[in-house]
Amino acid sequence: MIVRNLNEAEQSDRKIVSPDGNWESTRLLLKNDNMGFSFHITTIYKGADFRMHYKNHLESVYCMSGEGEIETLENGNKYKIRPGTIYILDKNDEHILRAFTEMKMACVFNPPLSGKEVHNAEGAYELDAETIAD
Repeated sequence: MIVRNLNEAEQSDRKIVSPDGNWESTRLLLKNDNMGFSFHITTIYKGADFRMHYKNHLESVYCMSGEGEIETLENGNKYKIRPGTIYILDKNDEHILRAFTEMKMACVFNPPLSGKEVHNAEGAYELDAETIAD
C-alpha cells in the first residue's frame, strides 16, 4: 500500500513549479510507484494562458476549485471549467488553458510521469525525465 499526504508532498521535491510561472504541480503518484499512471494535484495560477500539446501522454483533469476555460485548437471550441468539471485529452488534443481565477486540478497521466517533467517548447512532456525518489 502507498500512502502519501498532499501537505507533506508539497514540502518535498514532489512539488514542481513551471519555469514559465503558469502552474505548480505536486506529483503524488509517479512512474516508479508501478501503478501504470501518475496522479498530481496541480494549481494553475490566475491569469495563466498557455498552449499545451501532450503528444506522449493522455491526461484527465478534474477541477476542484477555480474557474477558467479550455480551447481545443483543432476546431476552436471553448469549454468552461469550474468545480466539478472534468476534461479528458483522449486524442492528445492540442489546447490552450486559461485560468480566470486560481484553479486547483486533480490530474491523471498515462503513461505515468517520472516526476521532474515541465512543458517543452511544443507544450508536451518528454517521456524520459529524471525520476523522483520515494
